[in-house]
Amino acid sequence: MGRLTFHRATYVACYSTLFLAGVGAREGTAQGSALPPPLELRVPKPPTVATGENGSFLTYELHVTNFAAQPATLRTIDVVAAGGERRSLMSVADSALIRAVSRPGVSVTGADRLKVNGGARAVVFLWVPVDARSAPTSVRHRVAVERGTGDSARTAVLEGPSVSVATDAAVIGPPLRGGVWFTGNGPAPETGHRRALIPIGGTPAIAQRFAIDYVRVGDDNKTFSGDQLKNESYHAQGAEAIAVANGTVVAVKDSIPENVPGITSRAVPITLETVGGNHVIIDIGGGNFAFYAHLQPGSIRVKAGDRVTRGQVLGLVGNSGNSTEPHLHFHISDGNSPLGSEGLPYRHDSFEIVGRCRTFGMGCERTAPNVRRGELPLANVMIRFPE
Repeated sequence: MGRLTFHRATYVACYSTLFLAGVGAREGTAQGSALPPPLELRVPKPPTVATGENGSFLTYELHVTNFAAQPATLRTIDVVAAGGERRSLMSVADSALIRAVSRPGVSVTGADRLKVNGGARAVVFLWVPVDARSAPTSVRHRVAVERGTGDSARTAVLEGPSVSVATDAAVIGPPLRGGVWFTGNGPAPETGHRRALIPIGGTPAIAQRFAIDYVRVGDDNKTFSGDQLKNESYHAQGAEAIAVANGTVVAVKDSIPENVPGITSRAVPITLETVGGNHVIIDIGGGNFAFYAHLQPGSIRVKAGDRVTRGQVLGLVGNSGNSTEPHLHFHISDGNSPLGSEGLPYRHDSFEIVGRCRTFGMGCERTAPNVRRGELPLANVMIRFPE
């Protein structure tokens, strides 16, 4: 959650469930049909259509668990629009599939990630382009796996039932004013926030699926000026964090001291209670909860139960909790737990893109202001919000 370095991004290894049974399985052999591969396919959080500057997309995970003793090697995963049309949305294989797959609890690299031993699981992180004007209302997954070796190797394809797709992303105002703000660790297929699958209370979730670490940059594109070890040197320090919508405050944490800026410097041990530092969570309705993390101690101006209005100041940006320099970690999720909830996309009324960076603090270039409306900021852009 919201963890930055001075020269590059680092990350915190920050279910309504849908069981996809062996529907439409077929065996790729010359011997006719066979029993379907004994896999469980599970989508923990059905996706909601998100929209960025390059178009719309679905961001979600497919969990593949092998219930057999024999290993199964993932070969391709096809995402298909469910319904009569059944158009293909995306096919993932080879190196793209290797990059998309994570293996919880298993230290493997390269193609070995695709080999799922008996009782093991693979998590496939999907980022599926869609046309917002004709986005599917549901999707299916066709998973091809190879079992056996040598002449006995066989390929089987398992297709699961429909997974619903929602289109009602919340429309919100800005969490900050003005700028310029850099979207550190923002939405992208392989950022730390995107891959932060964390078990909380017995259920793994990705609250930070669409999270952004907002750091303020100066004209030189740096986040500070002066003494790098003082929070006051950072442009984000003391900026007002504001409510993105009308709502009710459901959680407040205060009194956590600020860190000295630095990669490993922490004022308190990092636990579930302190990881977000001083923070505020607002229920903005429709099952959406706005989370503001790493605020200055003593700066929070609301308490649990307060009704707030859009644009109201909640507190001041700081460097508390699991944070390396002053910034605002912001995300929206479906519950009031900072990490034990599922991250949801949202749409801002408007913001301006005024530059881009290759990564945090590197390869930055300013561009002519480009007004974006009804979109989610993506990773590694410099933006300006309305004052």
